[in-house]
Amino acid sequence: RLDLEVTRDWCSMAAVDPSQQGGAEYLASIFGTEKDKVNCSFYFKIGACRHGDRCSRLHNKPTFSQTILLANLYINPKNITTTDPSAIPSMTEEELQEHFDEFFEDIFLELEEKYGPIEEMNICDNLGDHLVGNVYAKFRHEEDAEKAVAELNNRWFGGRPIVAELSPVTDFREACCRQYEMSECTRGGFCNFMHLKPISRDLRRKLFGSRPSRGRGRGRGGGRFNRSGSRSPPQRRRSRSRSPFNRDDRR
Repeated sequence: RLDLEVTRDWCSMAAVDPSQQGGAEYLASIFGTEKDKVNCSFYFKIGACRHGDRCSRLHNKPTFSQTILLANLYINPKNITTTDPSAIPSMTEEELQEHFDEFFEDIFLELEEKYGPIEEMNICDNLGDHLVGNVYAKFRHEEDAEKAVAELNNRWFGGRPIVAELSPVTDFREACCRQYEMSECTRGGFCNFMHLKPISRDLRRKLFGSRPSRGRGRGRGGGRFNRSGSRSPPQRRRSRSRSPFNRDDRR
């Protein structure tokens, strides 16, 4: 009877204090959260950290993932800095949106046509070095993401080498700044959560009009499959001569 009472009391305390759970179970429950003192929660949620390699917590880079990161790939013309003010392009808001839409379409079609169907693609509008211009593409299949990373790291875009890696981000809802979505973020472009730049309605309709929505990201869509489960041929094509990948592929 004494042993039974002791067991009952221990179970009661464990239910109140999670730290009394089994070590492995407790560590698993806090992994990637702010309570985790070993692994970086920002890297786990966003795939980037403002401290970079100087971070005091671990950045566990995934060995497999559906999502890839193309770091700092998009350059917003309004954020260009130079010692010569006359070199900064003067563009209207409409021209800036057109510039972004063209970039988004080029990247999306290149990735999907070469590597496989994309479920979701997002581009950060943040200003912090670890997030500025980041492109996140979530493929339907992990093997497509792996192939994309292997090949893209040997390619150039816009005169710059592409830096690609697998990303731990799987749920963009957790990575996005909710205050930004409500136009209430006080940190501006230096917020450490994603500020996702939206594509135009016309481009969304062109790229994703016939697809079911699968995510909350600004540029989202579903994969293309035929009834047998194999991939159907891409239906959208663009002139290869206008691809920035082709113009700037060089080592």
